[in-house]
Amino acid sequence: MVNSNTKIIKKMMPVVVSIVISKSLDEIEKEIPPELYNTFPFGAPNLGIPDDKIDSRGMVEIGGGSGFIVDSSGIILTNKHVISDLKSEYAVILNDGKKYKGEIIARDPVDDVAILKINASGLPVAELGDSHDVDLGEDVIAIGNTLGIFKNTVSKGIISGLSRSIAAKTAVNEPVTELRGLIQTDAAINPGNSGGPLVNMEGKVIGINTAIVFGAQNIGFAIPINAAKRDLEDVKKHGRVRRPLLGLRYVTINQNLKEKMELPVDYGALIIGRPPHHEAIIPGTPAAKAGFKMKDIIVECNGEKLSADKTIQDFLEELEVGDKLLMRVLRGNKKLDISVVLSERK
Repeated sequence: MVNSNTKIIKKMMPVVVSIVISKSLDEIEKEIPPELYNTFPFGAPNLGIPDDKIDSRGMVEIGGGSGFIVDSSGIILTNKHVISDLKSEYAVILNDGKKYKGEIIARDPVDDVAILKINASGLPVAELGDSHDVDLGEDVIAIGNTLGIFKNTVSKGIISGLSRSIAAKTAVNEPVTELRGLIQTDAAINPGNSGGPLVNMEGKVIGINTAIVFGAQNIGFAIPINAAKRDLEDVKKHGRVRRPLLGLRYVTINQNLKEKMELPVDYGALIIGRPPHHEAIIPGTPAAKAGFKMKDIIVECNGEKLSADKTIQDFLEELEVGDKLLMRVLRGNKKLDISVVLSERK
């Protein structure tokens, strides 16, 4: 008798893909910091890469990840950090072993989501669920190309947390950023699983496996699938992912920060930057045009109180380019209402 786990796995296997990352040997050598050249006896690095790992074009396999097919024409969802290097090439290997060149269609500028395209048709497609309907404690299955070696590895667990926030790098050359609204699971997620699907017991994808906490056991995170569905719609309508831009740098206020900085409230967002390279109000953005000032405290967005659980970024996640955001601001002893029309993040 075939149990429900087996049915779901058999349904999902044809839509899960492996992504192989390759880079030219010349590019790899260029990326070695010049100060390290002195450590090589003849002034040039010997990377020690076996000849059988270098193909006829001088390309070297440097990593791997996972993805899954969401359109029969060859559209694939994965993580932005899997395909973050513009100088690398990405090959997509289907479950039947067929290999295709992956073309990057779009990267989400905020969430760890990216969209690839391969030149194929008539492909099986993953059924996408609704991450708003995810419940704490429900069973889930994670599938991916574990460690870049073990193709289509399956692990099972539960949803162990919702709306989690972590600090992570979503691209090689980008700073650490905060990923919010994540699904936490104790299903085993390992390097190489990134970009693979997190599936509920109806066989629907509810998340994209994205991160683990090193040094901890059974703590993994997934991007909610609704964020990726929004990106797919943007690409269909506009040919790119469109995310709203406000243009502020801020810290979320809590009781500790209130006492330390002698602030009038223990909630909200304090507008603050690190001049000269990290301005609090980024020039030319909607926030700059609206007249925000350094050390303004934003306490409400669209009539709703800000908190550690509902930050400005959480509001932006629900809005689109061109939407209006009404913000209640404390400036010294004054209360101001500032309206901002969101532009597109580049």
